[in-house]
Amino acid sequence: MKRGSMKKWAAVCLAGITILVLAACGGEETGSRNLLNNEEDNEKTVNLFGPMEKTNPDAVNVARSAFDLTIAMAEEELGLRVEYNTYTAENYEEKTYDDVTLDRARNDMDDIYLLNPDTIEALGSEGELMDLSGLSCVENLRDVVKTANTVDGKLVAIPQEIVVYGLFINKDMFDQYNLALPETPEDFLECCRVFKENGIETPVGANRWWLELFVFAQAYADLYNGGNTEAEIEALNRGESRYSDYMRPGFEFLQEMIDCGYIDAKAAYTYEAIEGEGPDFLAQKTPIVMAYWGAANTETAYGNPDFELLVIGLPSSRGSMPVIPTTGYGVGANAKHQQDAVDVLEIILSDEALQLYAENNKVISPSKNVEVDCIPALEPLKDKVEENVYVLGSNAGMKVEQWGNTCLIVRKLLNGATVDECMAEFDRLQDESLGK
Repeated sequence: MKRGSMKKWAAVCLAGITILVLAACGGEETGSRNLLNNEEDNEKTVNLFGPMEKTNPDAVNVARSAFDLTIAMAEEELGLRVEYNTYTAENYEEKTYDDVTLDRARNDMDDIYLLNPDTIEALGSEGELMDLSGLSCVENLRDVVKTANTVDGKLVAIPQEIVVYGLFINKDMFDQYNLALPETPEDFLECCRVFKENGIETPVGANRWWLELFVFAQAYADLYNGGNTEAEIEALNRGESRYSDYMRPGFEFLQEMIDCGYIDAKAAYTYEAIEGEGPDFLAQKTPIVMAYWGAANTETAYGNPDFELLVIGLPSSRGSMPVIPTTGYGVGANAKHQQDAVDVLEIILSDEALQLYAENNKVISPSKNVEVDCIPALEPLKDKVEENVYVLGSNAGMKVEQWGNTCLIVRKLLNGATVDECMAEFDRLQDESLGK
């Protein structure tokens, strides 16, 4: 499924979001040139495909620099070189990052791939990715990673960070109107009503990619936190349960926000993430936006506002709920340098490397053993994840891809489709996955 520029932003959230954001500004595809030089020098190489090039030594880019540090650890210990084959939109014209990744992986063009959720699901189910469950780092992984990236019983991708989404709150504005932080959908709607009645034209700043977070939090709060996750997913995969039944409350919630004027559907449909709604949030014209963990850590997004910032989970029947879409690094099942690629992953996914990565990026690590301090604004979100309270926005074990499909159907709602029409689209996707 092609999603055009959505993959620049929907993918942004995923495999180390601060790395993927750079897909739009990466350099030329340098891997083939460097590979030729290395082969002439008889050096061992591992080819990695992703949306980023290696940084220059003096470049100021925390995300890429942190990744490069871990790669340097592997290169030094293994005596090889990791070559970056880089995606840039101008090189591939209309092809999205995921389009190109699927093509390269299916044709065994690289050894390691940085994968988004739908490509993990597709390539895993096609047998194009190695089972990584034998890596030594796996015993230290958080359950969320293993749950999200297991296809047909095989763990096919592992990330260097867990990207968490939540609500970014202007705490000063909540305090001004004596509002408690919202826990449930009803709480949230009441906060929006108060803001609206006090002259806040649009209480929720929205873009065309991330309103799906409200849907996931409400749809899957019980599925992922009710102790029956595996059975519920199996029922969905067999068609005994319907995705539309899970999704309907979240879509009805969004429709109510549209009807009440709490979000501007027409503007949201045209807004790019952060670029669209961000200025009004920073100018304190709107008190609530949705974003990912890293947006609170950088001054280019929301990391330096003129008000008290707080990041909490999305409203659900079980209270404040983080939403986690998980991606990761996978190794081609027929990779030319497969063992060397596995050895590289062993090092960059070790606790030592993950500690280095997390300390540089100030992110939640996939390893249970790696702890990093976060800024006070992020503490509420971090506490929930540490308590294993979250929902997944992507799960390779579900036969219907979640993140991209839900985003597109939410966009239909923004463009005037009814809730029933949106639910019919989920039913169609599920029937298609069942071969009906």
